[in-house]
Amino acid sequence: MRWTDLGPESEGWETVSRTARYADDHLTVNTEEVKTPSRARPKVWTTVHRKSAVVIAAVTGEGKFLLVRQERIPIRCALWEMPAGQIEESQPSQQEIEATALRELREETGFRLADGGKLIGLGDFFTSPGFTDEREYLFLAQPVEQTGEGRGAGEESIIDCRAFSGMELQEMILANEIRDANTLGLCARLAARGLLALQPVSV
Repeated sequence: MRWTDLGPESEGWETVSRTARYADDHLTVNTEEVKTPSRARPKVWTTVHRKSAVVIAAVTGEGKFLLVRQERIPIRCALWEMPAGQIEESQPSQQEIEATALRELREETGFRLADGGKLIGLGDFFTSPGFTDEREYLFLAQPVEQTGEGRGAGEESIIDCRAFSGMELQEMILANEIRDANTLGLCARLAARGLLALQPVSV
């Protein structure tokens, strides 16, 4: 079994060759020849390998969800998003993933998990598997409380942080005010588990 950035390749998958095209501290771009279970002949594909990340649904004692408003240079726009951040380790343990979630929560929002609170894993998803292997690990942190220290000074361009009710969250999704895959994916996972009550609307 051959090891890849995602872990061991499943039966029927084989990376035949890999040519590096670009690399920096956050991602690498490779052109690869890959055999798949349905193709005996290798398929040439250019893949962006990006660090995994965490996305956190942080819920206050009042049952509201924390969102940060962050400037995103690629789309020249600021978006309301759930706090998130990259995991430094390429093959992180569950403990390292959870530690990253708690750190990003504190740095991006100025909140922390309250005493007796729980950090609950909600699975993971791939942001855009047609061109990248980026994986997002989803968490529910409940309840959270202010640290009293404010938000940390990182590289992120976070310009606001507010708490929204579940109904407000739904209205923002319907109004297309929430448009990033991380937040939409986490909202879907919360709704599927009955942790976010979305009301039916007419179209």
